Amino acid sequence: MRAPTGPRRGCSPPTVSRLARAVAGSAALASMLACSTLPTPAARAADLEAGRRQAAAACASCHGLGGNSTDPRFPSLAGQQAVYIHWQLILFRDNRRRSPEMSPFAANLSDAEIANLAVYYAAQAPQPPPAAPHDPDKIAAGQRAFERHHCVSCHAAAFTGQQYAPRLAGLHYEYLLRQLQGFKNQTRAELDGTMTMAAQPLTEQDIESLAYYIAYGLP
Repeated sequence: MRAPTGPRRGCSPPTVSRLARAVAGSAALASMLACSTLPTPAARAADLEAGRRQAAAACASCHGLGGNSTDPRFPSLAGQQAVYIHWQLILFRDNRRRSPEMSPFAANLSDAEIANLAVYYAAQAPQPPPAAPHDPDKIAAGQRAFERHHCVSCHAAAFTGQQYAPRLAGLHYEYLLRQLQGFKNQTRAELDGTMTMAAQPLTEQDIESLAYYIAYGLP
């Protein structure tokens, strides 16, 4: 199974109606993918164990034991949406999304290995990030940006994600900042362009505030 190919559409700043259509289309696509690409419940026990072995051998050095990363360069994967992990690995494998660390690893993954890793990490318990002093003014600015740009419509109120939209809770500030900047600059590949479109109205201050709020301000 491979991700759709073809030229990406240019992303101009979205109107509310365009963004709503994109979100609705993405939800329909995610529903289809969830039914057609992930293992059946009967297969998940074996797949989880295979995913655990592969993650321990190849992924833990960056993404942490059990998918809880301690390196700000790399995302935590524990509790991440399985559909999202599944398709990001396909994008890396197909060289549509590129990373010096991930591209070589994903290049030779089989469909079964991708499915195993996705269900394994989705089943792991996310750990809260280490406590650190935070700037309440920055958190308040990020919360305002979160509400103003309707992030809850895809990522859910506590940033736990849903199917095609990733879990953001527990991700590092540096990683979040880099991803949002990539979407804004249209250099971060994704499945359907929804996030690229949503990021176009964001200012640099919005991006910094959102990354800070998600990393440090969630209850």
